Amino acid sequence: MSNAVVATFAPIALYVLIAFLLALGVVRAAIAYAHRRGMFDQPGQRRSHKVPTPRGGGIGIIVAVVPTMPLCLLFVQPVWPIFTVVALIVAVVMVAWIGWWDDHSSLPALPRFGVQVLAVAIFCVALLMDGPSWFWLPLLVLAGAWSINLHNFMDGIDGLLAQQGVFVACGMTVLSWFAGQPALATASACVAAACLGFWYFNHAPARIFMGDVGSGSLGLLVFALTTMLWKASWPLVWASLILSSAFVTDATLTLLTRILRGRRWYTAHREHLYQWIVRRGHAHAVGAAWYFGWNLLVAVPFAAWAFEKPGMGLIACVLIYSIASAVWLVAKRRYIQRDRYKVRHVHT
Repeated sequence: MSNAVVATFAPIALYVLIAFLLALGVVRAAIAYAHRRGMFDQPGQRRSHKVPTPRGGGIGIIVAVVPTMPLCLLFVQPVWPIFTVVALIVAVVMVAWIGWWDDHSSLPALPRFGVQVLAVAIFCVALLMDGPSWFWLPLLVLAGAWSINLHNFMDGIDGLLAQQGVFVACGMTVLSWFAGQPALATASACVAAACLGFWYFNHAPARIFMGDVGSGSLGLLVFALTTMLWKASWPLVWASLILSSAFVTDATLTLLTRILRGRRWYTAHREHLYQWIVRRGHAHAVGAAWYFGWNLLVAVPFAAWAFEKPGMGLIACVLIYSIASAVWLVAKRRYIQRDRYKVRHVHT
């Protein structure tokens, strides 16, 4: 291997290794901290776990990405504008801070949502300062706020959200690298490494949960990486959206279903597809494996198609979300019917 190649990849590998080790160490410390402070998620009718489990482990992801992402984006070529990088870190810290506060003592939904929207707006304004059009600002703020909350909604069984974070960030690493964006690729790899460091303690049976400090922040990071790639090479937005198809479909359709049925959609529940998988007796690892299978067998080929044929990106994106919606509807109906049959059988 030539000295030039070593000189190029050595700093990148170092950033990624630092992110992984930071996450690993901080999550381990967070377990002890949660035990001392009594920060436990208790089992209940609207939860999928059966034993009290510490929460707040997502702080490890934050501590890992806050120093490493700026290093990647400011020192790996081509560098990103400093105001965009600063705004990104400020936004991540804001979302993490309000989530950390909520993990310690439950906060009302409105203040949390207000801080989240403000954080997204700060990042989006910085991203759009040198183009594209300000016309995109309201749509981006809405999408960012939804990404934060949908990832929070999908953090309900062992290992699932961390696994998704690793997958999406790895996908963004590949897309960014081939788009000629090594800085963004390295930053994405650091997010993947941080999620992997957390996953080590969170896979079934989980020793700690991510908590709002991690789930909301990871949602913001996924949004930020996606929009930054969109700005760098807008046709790749379709491939990046395909990577999140499983989570976006489950969270969005579940929310719409609850709204249409007149339920209190903003309260805790167990109506996501991944929760129904566990409710029907499957282990958490099985539920996570279903989503991993979708990502590997469906999302990856469709994302590759959208990348190889940029003109077909929109069609690929619409097609995979249509398929995901159909799978969600069929699987959800089967589980609900089985549940009703079981209830009738017990009563008779």
